[in-house]
Amino acid sequence: MTLGDAAPNTDRRPWTFAAFCVMVASLTLLVFGLTQVPVIELFPGYVAAYMLIGVCIFGPTGKLPSVWQAAAFLLPGALLMVLALLNLGFWCGGWLLGLPAWGLMLSRWTSANALRAVDVSKFLGLLVLGLAVFAFNIIWVIFSFGLFLLPIIPLVRLAYPEYRARPLQAAMEVLLAVAAVVIAFAIPTPEGSWSSPWVCAGGAATAGLMITYWAWRLPRRSRRRQLNNGAIV
Repeated sequence: MTLGDAAPNTDRRPWTFAAFCVMVASLTLLVFGLTQVPVIELFPGYVAAYMLIGVCIFGPTGKLPSVWQAAAFLLPGALLMVLALLNLGFWCGGWLLGLPAWGLMLSRWTSANALRAVDVSKFLGLLVLGLAVFAFNIIWVIFSFGLFLLPIIPLVRLAYPEYRARPLQAAMEVLLAVAAVVIAFAIPTPEGSWSSPWVCAGGAATAGLMITYWAWRLPRRSRRRQLNNGAIV
């Protein structure tokens, strides 16, 4: 099983890697957009990226998210946008780093598989670590090379028959991965900038991949207990 296969033995799985690639490209555009336009003018792009990540996570599952899932997915981004409007930092952009992982966790949230406080705490801790990696990436540029893993990951996954059986997902993820790399190198570096767009994108890729892979590895739990005779209660 590979990154993006949230539920084994089913074709209705979140396109986690696609959401991750959207995050990398969007965060790069937003960060360097801050040097060109006021924060408020970036919000339409931010909302579009947020919704597209949501579509990648919840769309392929074949059912609408519950009210609680939708609220938990949308409210953090909305509240952080308010902080940005108050000039208290562009934290809504940083939240995008963990959004694919957060969406994946929420997509598994059911009455029989509730979110655990310990998992949410670990996610928030990894998000803080990811933000640190992203922020200090301009000094330790080695983290930027995670960007070049993006086109490689879906190509490697083609070795798995269950992934090849989903050609639309495979094609879309290859396209988005290549697009994220192209965008990172196509954006001109603003004069006086401390880092180049590809360094920013690389930091987002490395930090986001760390968080998303952790969320994907979380086991699917159930409150139902299986007895020795095989009965499930």
